[in-house]
Amino acid sequence: MRLLVIEDASLLQQQLQRTLEGAGYVVDVAGDGRTGLYHAVEYDYDAAIIDLGLPEIDGIEVIRQMREKGRHYPVLILTARGDWQDKVAGLDAGADDYVVKPFQMEEILARLNALVRRAAGYASPVLSSGPIALDSAAKRVTLHDAPVDLTAFEYKTLEYLMMNRDKVISKTELTEHLYAQDYDRDSNVLEVFVRRLRQKLDPDQSLKPIETIRGQGYRIRDLG
Repeated sequence: MRLLVIEDASLLQQQLQRTLEGAGYVVDVAGDGRTGLYHAVEYDYDAAIIDLGLPEIDGIEVIRQMREKGRHYPVLILTARGDWQDKVAGLDAGADDYVVKPFQMEEILARLNALVRRAAGYASPVLSSGPIALDSAAKRVTLHDAPVDLTAFEYKTLEYLMMNRDKVISKTELTEHLYAQDYDRDSNVLEVFVRRLRQKLDPDQSLKPIETIRGQGYRIRDLG
């Protein structure tokens, strides 16, 4: 999952980036509202974290403009304690949730996970397709209730496909949402991840959970 963090306090920005990347997210950062708005509009993200007190363009205006330009992914705003007017203004501008400073990183992770999950249409952190279950909170995958050992890249690939079940996901979309900009985006690498996922999730080739749609990409089958 790819996130945008717009935060002008460099130490907090670094802490957020380090925590989120440690949780498996790909993170782009911006230190002011003008740069952040450019990223927010030009690129597609799974969610954004936006501080309201930004230089150049404040966070509320960033949210308002990105919504006006058709960017509808979830936004989590950061506000100072006691500034209830800012919370209301941020939500009115199009934010989905807020966290009050100072906060624990665990709260950020929990709220982000819930926002991304709800945006994909899931109320529960457990996503399932037949005997395959992915717990997006615990970052765990099971097959017939038995744990499946996945690498970080394999897990992120499966999570994105399951979050977008019933959609055909192109290789380009997968790489843009899952891998850092400096990552080798050779399509053959992604094919290796998908092949390994198929082997681990369907060792006897009876389920065929991941479809290849020729010329378009991949799709998770609804296994009931």
